[in-house]
Amino acid sequence: MPVTVQSVQPFIMRNAIVAFGGVDGIDFAHAVSSAALTPSAGTAEFKGLKPAATFTFPQATTWTLDLTYAQDWSAADSLSRYLYEHRGEVLDFTINPDDQTTTPSDTVAVATSSTAPPTAPAV
Repeated sequence: MPVTVQSVQPFIMRNAIVAFGGVDGIDFAHAVSSAALTPSAGTAEFKGLKPAATFTFPQATTWTLDLTYAQDWSAADSLSRYLYEHRGEVLDFTINPDDQTTTPSDTVAVATSSTAPPTAPAV
């Protein structure tokens, strides 16, 4: 039986768009070194009191937008500050890897690992 060869069209993320805020959003790609949508799916299992009473149920897939970005607290419009100020909110986002016609976009709940912005010393 012949083996089917899968075609591939790889791309490199250059001139990307990583935007938050919908149609009039802000593109933060200049501060991002990597962006990935990562799926996570699990199962729930029930075990009854008989050996054959084991049932596995698939769970819905959830997705995480993973960003690696520059920590910049000096700029008022930095991605660090934007994510910190919008933590806990649900925001629209768009990722366009390189002027591709297929652009992932959805909403994301902001949960940042950024620490609070440094405070200015008292004068």
